[in-house]
Amino acid sequence: MIMIFGIPGPLLFGQLLLGLINGAFYAMLSLGLAVIFGMLNIINFAHGALFMMGSFAAWMLLNYVGIGYFPSLILAPLLVGIIGVVLEKLVISRLYKLDHLYGLLLTFGMSLVIEGLFRNGYGSSGLPYRIPDILQGAVNLGFMYMPIYRGWVVVAALVVCLATWAIIEKTSLGATLRAATENAPLVQAFGVNVPRLVTLTFGGGVALAAFAGVLAAPIYSVNPNMGDNFINTVFAVVVIGGMGSIMGSIISGFGLGVIEGLTKVFYPQASATVVFLVMVIILMVKPRGLFGKTA
Repeated sequence: MIMIFGIPGPLLFGQLLLGLINGAFYAMLSLGLAVIFGMLNIINFAHGALFMMGSFAAWMLLNYVGIGYFPSLILAPLLVGIIGVVLEKLVISRLYKLDHLYGLLLTFGMSLVIEGLFRNGYGSSGLPYRIPDILQGAVNLGFMYMPIYRGWVVVAALVVCLATWAIIEKTSLGATLRAATENAPLVQAFGVNVPRLVTLTFGGGVALAAFAGVLAAPIYSVNPNMGDNFINTVFAVVVIGGMGSIMGSIISGFGLGVIEGLTKVFYPQASATVVFLVMVIILMVKPRGLFGKTA
C-alpha cells in the first residue's frame, strides 16, 4: 500500500476527493452569494434554503412528474430562479436603499419560513434521490477508485462557475451589470431597464444555488435542513474570497474544500473550524478578502 506522510494513499486521495466535492458546493453557493451581493448589495441569508429548494425541485420532478436527473439540472434551477424573481420583486426590492442589516434579517427570516414549510410538508428525515444509471459505478485511477458521479459533480461545478465568471467579466451583459451597480441612473439613461436587470440578476444567483442543490441531491439526503450544513461555511468562503468577488468565490470555495479535506486526514479535530480559522487569518492580513476591491 502506498504511504504518503505516513497516511495510506487511498485514504489521503479519498479525502482530497471529498474536499473537492465539498469545495464544488462551496464554490457554487458562494458564487451565487457573490453575484447577489456584488450586483445588488444584498446579503442573502436565504441562500441555503434556496439550495435546498433546488434539491426538492429535482426530487418532485422525478417523483411527481417523472422527469429525470439531467432535465432537472435545467428545469429545477429555472423554477427556483423564478421563485427568486418573485421574492425579489415583492420583498427584497424594498430594501436596496436601507442598511445591509435589514436585508440580512429579512432573508434570514425567509430561510426559516421556507425550511419550516418544507419540514411541515415532508418531515425532517432524508428523501433518497437515485444517481442516474450513466453516472453510477467507479473508475480505477490506479491509486484509488473514484465514483463517477462525484467526479461529475466537480467537473460540472467548475464548468458552471467559470461560465458564470466569463459572462460577468468578459461579456457586454456583464459590463452592463457592473456599470449598473456603480451608477444605475446613468445606465438607465442609456435605455437599459435597470430594475429588470437587477431582478434577473437575483434570479440568476438563486438559480446557481438551485443547480448546486440538484447536484447535491444524490449525494446527500434531500431534506429541509440540508442548506444549514453549508451556509455558515459558504459565508466564510465569500468573506475570504472578498465580498462580491466572482473569481474569489471560485478559488476560495475549491481551495477551502481541499484544505478541509486534508485537515480531516492530518488533524480531524480541527476539520470543523479550519475554514473559520483561515477566515480570521485572512481578515487580519487583508480585511477585504483575497480578491476584495479596495475602497
